[in-house]
Amino acid sequence: METSRRGFLQAAGATAAAGAIARPASAVPSVPSDLCFTSGRELARLVRTRQVSAREVMQAHLAQIARVNPRVNAIVAKLDDDRCLALADEADRRLVRGENVGPLHGLPWAFKDLEAAVGFPCTRGSPIFKDDMPQEDTVLVERLRQAGVVPIGKTNVPEFGMGSHTYNKVYGTTLNPYDLTKSAGGSSGGAAVALATGMLPLVDGSDLGGSLRNPGNFNNVVGFRPTVGLVPDAPNAMPFVGFAVKGPLARSVSDVAFLLSVMAGFDPRDPAGYPSDPSLFARPLDRDLKGVRVAWCPDLGGLPLDRRVRAVLDGQRKTLESLGCIVEDACPDLAGADEVFLTLRLWMSWNGLGEVLARHREEMKPEAVWQIESGSRFSGADVARAMQKHGEILERMRRFEEKHEFLACAVNQVPPFDATLDWPHEIEGVQMENYVAWMKSAYWITTTFRPAISVPAGFTDGGLPVGLQIVGRYRDDLGVLQMADAFEQATGFGRKRPGTIEG
Repeated sequence: METSRRGFLQAAGATAAAGAIARPASAVPSVPSDLCFTSGRELARLVRTRQVSAREVMQAHLAQIARVNPRVNAIVAKLDDDRCLALADEADRRLVRGENVGPLHGLPWAFKDLEAAVGFPCTRGSPIFKDDMPQEDTVLVERLRQAGVVPIGKTNVPEFGMGSHTYNKVYGTTLNPYDLTKSAGGSSGGAAVALATGMLPLVDGSDLGGSLRNPGNFNNVVGFRPTVGLVPDAPNAMPFVGFAVKGPLARSVSDVAFLLSVMAGFDPRDPAGYPSDPSLFARPLDRDLKGVRVAWCPDLGGLPLDRRVRAVLDGQRKTLESLGCIVEDACPDLAGADEVFLTLRLWMSWNGLGEVLARHREEMKPEAVWQIESGSRFSGADVARAMQKHGEILERMRRFEEKHEFLACAVNQVPPFDATLDWPHEIEGVQMENYVAWMKSAYWITTTFRPAISVPAGFTDGGLPVGLQIVGRYRDDLGVLQMADAFEQATGFGRKRPGTIEG
């Protein structure tokens, strides 16, 4: 097994103006490169009010992509620059014509390569689907297009989105911009790196076992896992089974909330969805947190936690206290979370990809083979038992929340690891039993069905990012964003940029 993993990793090595515009000097970034780190919310406002053109925004980001992407390999399947600029010009012409435009109008965009988007390949990070050209958008892609994004490519993912380390045989490995020898996490690894390096202003992602939170953590950006059903997930062959969600990543909590206001909202094509008011997320996030009870449990009651991660998190307990929170040592009872998550994850993989495995086994990474094949061994009784245990977890969480409004814990149990590894095989001397075991601090929270966010919390002595995971009450997505925004404002770690964008 180890030999086949090494062979796979070697094979997957990194590859790497329309009309006059009024521009008050005080309202526009001073040089074009500053546009790449202007907040997505502000950049959209500048384009919409014609203080800067979509072409200028596109030019700045294309220059950043040309300079940085060869080093990190985050954006893939990109259109050529002339085509990107032509699309930006059309966005400008729409404004000149006085058309109604969406809240993201004129922003360059690359969809996660698990999303079907007309005009772009949807490889899922697999050579099996490297030539797949979808004929229909997912609901999320459709919604982003309607909001006015200018699509220019895709963002890299692990094969089938499996695992939190972004490498595949189609496009290669995405590297961490804070240390090019380290993993960018995943499965939204390409998206998080594109954000961190200023190649995109906002990005979409998805999260089953941590795929929004883990890469947010590894790349010093904000990754938000919303409540199941808040953001439409369609088409979905099994909408009532499993834990997958789609959601936003951004360089600030405010931008995450802004993007969520676009992504969220009921769509009848997702039967697991529910009515909501997405406009709430576009409003200011200010909140008085005095007296709010926070359960402090970095290792979720005994998970192995790298001492470097623990040291960073321990230093941030006082930040929550400085906000007026009552921070108490307490952990919810998540007994059975492993069985629940793995049973349903593996069973769904077998039912969704079993036929693909039968035809293309030799083209898949070993971990994908293991995951799909393992799912074939679960019976209906196994799945039913997992669902029953899931119900017990949800009830225990409900009772826990009667006292504690938030839970604070680790996002990742390790800091960014060597990009040439397949996955971390041990943490503080504890051997990991499978390729996702090092992600328990994320996927145990997944089983609670609670909204959770990764917000920058500091750096190890070696300069690697560490995030804090803030978990909220059932469907209290707004509360999580408010708490995370206050933490972000108090610390400012998210303002530190990676060295790869210099020079």
